[in-house]
Amino acid sequence: MTLHLQYLINQDPRQKQFLRENSYWYKYLNRNESYYKDFIDDMKDKYHLKPSDKINKMVENINMISTFLDVLK
Repeated sequence: MTLHLQYLINQDPRQKQFLRENSYWYKYLNRNESYYKDFIDDMKDKYHLKPSDKINKMVENINMISTFLDVLK
């Protein structure tokens, strides 16, 4: 793994944690640095960091607040 890639991973605690939890990524990243994008995509999938996940969470929060307000009426 190149120093640049190590630096990128160490800058983000989520990436670092994900790499520790899914050690098979070490092999891929050591062999080819171009797997970094796949690594990031996999991390976002597992930690629910994609934009669609954020929108779904926001919609769930709005529904919860709406339900709470309906109960108070």
